[in-house]
Amino acid sequence: MANEIVLVVEDNPVEAEVLQEILQEAGYHTEVAFDGEEGIKKLEHNFYDIVITDLSMPRLTGMEVLDYVVNHAQETVCIILTGHGSIKSAVEAIKKGAYDYLTKPLRRDEILLVLEKALDTRRLRRENEYLRKQLWKEQGYGEIIGKSVPMKRVFSLIERVADTDSTVLILGESGTGKELVARAIHQASSRRKGPFVPVNCGAIPEELLESELFGHEKGAFTGAIKTRLGRFELAHGGTIFLDEIAEMSPKLQVKLLRVLQEKTIERVGGTHTISIDIRIIAATNKNLEEEVQKKNFREDLYYRLNVIPIYLPPLRERKDDIPLLVNHFIQKFNQQKRRDIQGIEPEALDLLLRHDWPGNVRELENVIERMVILAEEETITKADIPEYIRGSIEERAFVPLEDVEIPEEGINLPKLVSEFEKRLILKALDKTGWVKNRAAKLLHINRTTLIEKMKKQKIFTPRQKT
Repeated sequence: MANEIVLVVEDNPVEAEVLQEILQEAGYHTEVAFDGEEGIKKLEHNFYDIVITDLSMPRLTGMEVLDYVVNHAQETVCIILTGHGSIKSAVEAIKKGAYDYLTKPLRRDEILLVLEKALDTRRLRRENEYLRKQLWKEQGYGEIIGKSVPMKRVFSLIERVADTDSTVLILGESGTGKELVARAIHQASSRRKGPFVPVNCGAIPEELLESELFGHEKGAFTGAIKTRLGRFELAHGGTIFLDEIAEMSPKLQVKLLRVLQEKTIERVGGTHTISIDIRIIAATNKNLEEEVQKKNFREDLYYRLNVIPIYLPPLRERKDDIPLLVNHFIQKFNQQKRRDIQGIEPEALDLLLRHDWPGNVRELENVIERMVILAEEETITKADIPEYIRGSIEERAFVPLEDVEIPEEGINLPKLVSEFEKRLILKALDKTGWVKNRAAKLLHINRTTLIEKMKKQKIFTPRQKT
């Protein structure tokens, strides 16, 4: 027994009644609208599994009903009802998004068979969508890698906001992956078949950014030899990502506010208004509330953009994700650089885990790329870690003498002195590029003494096998 709700849009009362009786006898819940305008009003306020609409109707046609379903009720299946003389129009409707068409006079078996197939297709589509989303979750939403608690919160927000058209504001430090989050939202949304257009508002000079965003008409300014579409028009039907939004000038902030309010633009030098269908995602590494207080950013624009804020944590707040990211980048650069690095040694990974990563994921990616290219062993070792990372960690390891406390049970002085000596030797070697003569001079010892100490401390020259 069917439980689906069907909306019949038919201006002929007799044919509407016949169709309603057939559907109700088969167990479908059925409502009737007697023209296209009434049908769209019902669709605006109610959910229907299937819409069966006649093509030729007064006020609004079946094509206009179909357009509404395609653009605003994607979960609803639309079936066209037509006479033999309008089959060409019905085929055109299928190209626009209708599932199928039925011809008059209506036949009960044909109607029920088409409805059954339509619902099966929709169920399969829903299952595929669910599996696609599950796959995204398991893989970390594209290139956004992470399983830490902060990143799980980000993934949850992406999933919840993706299929809305609400404006999203992504907040986070430079290098945290804000564009990746914007792309993930786009790919998880119903707009994924449309374009994703990124714009770095801080990288384009102010005098060019207006034309870049809004386009310009021929002759609008010196050098405008032809009409050019802006990024907003190019993003029609999809998503535009405005990165570094805080760098936008006050003049452009006003124009952006109008885009958010009216969903229309005017090209530079143009006189007519152009409607656009886009979703706006913005991002910044600045505190916009502070920028509003400083009068650098419009308060009304801030509230328009900050409908759904997503905070992307810095890498130092999600260090549980570093091993995953390291393995991901090793595989990525193995493929790109035709290398075959098998992994990273625990001591080397420990150094990466202890680093604060002021450049966030972008810095880690650059470090891994460098190590994959330069490593001569099959595994990345501690010696492959850049000196600036090792140096910063070793410097933090030195504790001022006045802060040292000797416990009641005492300390192992020879061991501590040995460890301190080892750190100093490594620091001198790193500073001199592992040239032993120069390192020995820095330490004010003979080269032979340095070599003996290195053997004793088991310090091996990079890529030297033990």
